[in-house]
Amino acid sequence: MKPENNLPAASEAAGLSKLYLASREALQSIERDPYWPKWDSPWWHMLLLHELGLGKEIPQAAVKKMTRVLRGRYLPVFPVRESELPCGTDPYRGIACHCAVGSSYQVLWGCGVDVDRELPWMRPWFLRYQLPDGGLNCDEAVYTKPSPKSSIVSTLPCLEAVLFCRKAGLTEEEKTFLDKGAAYLLRQGLFRKRSTGEVIDKDWLELRFPRFYDYDFLRGYYFLAKWRELSGFEIPGELTEEVVRLVSPQMTEKGIILKRYNLFDKRSYNPSPGGSWNWGEASEFELMRSVSFNGALCAPLTRQWEEVKPK
Repeated sequence: MKPENNLPAASEAAGLSKLYLASREALQSIERDPYWPKWDSPWWHMLLLHELGLGKEIPQAAVKKMTRVLRGRYLPVFPVRESELPCGTDPYRGIACHCAVGSSYQVLWGCGVDVDRELPWMRPWFLRYQLPDGGLNCDEAVYTKPSPKSSIVSTLPCLEAVLFCRKAGLTEEEKTFLDKGAAYLLRQGLFRKRSTGEVIDKDWLELRFPRFYDYDFLRGYYFLAKWRELSGFEIPGELTEEVVRLVSPQMTEKGIILKRYNLFDKRSYNPSPGGSWNWGEASEFELMRSVSFNGALCAPLTRQWEEVKPK
């Protein structure tokens, strides 16, 4: 097990990520694709720095390049029928999922980008694709079903983007969007199947970092608590008590301790020297390894919990 306090190594690794993001290699990678490959393209460096609270330290060269590429790389809509998909569109590289749009909005906003001006299709996207149950789903086939069901994983980044990234007050439409999203999370009990009450994914009961597009109960509860602060939305006491119980096994006097290295997807869509793209092995970068391991003290998750835990 690595030592509990790995701050020097993490600080050095963050510096390496920032140097990389300012490099010609990183800018060329963004130009080639703003998302792939996992997990070592510039996007994942940017997203992890954002999760660490270092978004404003991301080199502006990478921020500007990412903003420019996002302006024209993806369809400004989420095709739910084959007829909506332009001929020749690569489904892996030409279509953004809800998780990607919500996360991109948050990262660029945190870097000081006026996202609504530079990428005006993004914020309306969240409201446009909210399903009747209050959430969203990255599976396009769901939208054509008589009774479509949302995905918690797809929903959270979009709710976070609307709530946490705003110039002033929310519009009435945005308030409705957030209220319906919060109600959806409550009906799911943050991590349960509505039909049976079973836990959807046992991994969601463990606090892991980085999250990237992943989900856990604290991520959902943090959103609910912040929406409650702004709107007065009610959170049942028994749900809060359950969250406290779930945090407890990983809480120490110093803060939240991780139990594992959170590499949750080992495959990636990778470029080949000849210009084609193929599925293969995913790779990582040093900052991921330095902040995520069994026994790591996780300051970002600790700060989140301190903000919303019952007083």
